[in-house]
Amino acid sequence: MSRRPVVGAGLKMFLGYAESIGYLRDLAACAAEFDGVEVFVLPSFPVLAAAQELLAGSSVRYGAQDAHWEERGAYTGCVSPAVLRELGCTFVEVGHAERRRLFRESDDMVASKAFAAVRCGLEPIVCVGEERRDDRAAAAAVGEQVAAVLEPLPAEADLIVAYEPVWAIDSDAAADPGHVERVAAEVARRAAGHAGAVRILYGGSVRPADVPGLLAAGVDGLFVGRAAAAVSGLRAVVESVRTA
Repeated sequence: MSRRPVVGAGLKMFLGYAESIGYLRDLAACAAEFDGVEVFVLPSFPVLAAAQELLAGSSVRYGAQDAHWEERGAYTGCVSPAVLRELGCTFVEVGHAERRRLFRESDDMVASKAFAAVRCGLEPIVCVGEERRDDRAAAAAVGEQVAAVLEPLPAEADLIVAYEPVWAIDSDAAADPGHVERVAAEVARRAAGHAGAVRILYGGSVRPADVPGLLAAGVDGLFVGRAAAAVSGLRAVVESVRTA
């Protein structure tokens, strides 16, 4: 990889509020160990204001797990990307497999959210991935998801593509590096004409032992869920990236 590798932690709803505060404090305290790796964390919405304070001065950046496609309006229960930017967020995740499945989010909806994020000064983390384990169809399916997001985005917009095979999320093992390499190559091909930086992360049952093989598959880093629900787990993944 020619760029500094990235490790992101998506905390979902694994932690309560007090647990999240403790997590962020511990993360800030060990941030000096992350030299050479860009680390970010996506806590739940109620914790973002605290993240702005607790991570201030550290190298760890933070963002949100979702956002609406409008900046303001009558959208009860939704969160504006403009408010996220006010709270100091750098990133916002859109299109996670759980949101696509549970809330029926379409490619068009994900693209609208990514566009709104860029408009508000955030870097979108666009989650993509195929439903079933099929080496032949995976690259094409993911490529279409990436194309749907890139088409409306400003050409200069930076984004992260988080490749998470749906079948690998919360499974016993990460996807095979050869499979990841084929999909990552297709994502890179689809993004070749995009002027902004497009970084590719792999997510889906990532464990420290998987890191060398996954990084060799042509991704820019890793997006970790359950394995990062404890700071010790995130530290282990980051250390594996540093030494790979």
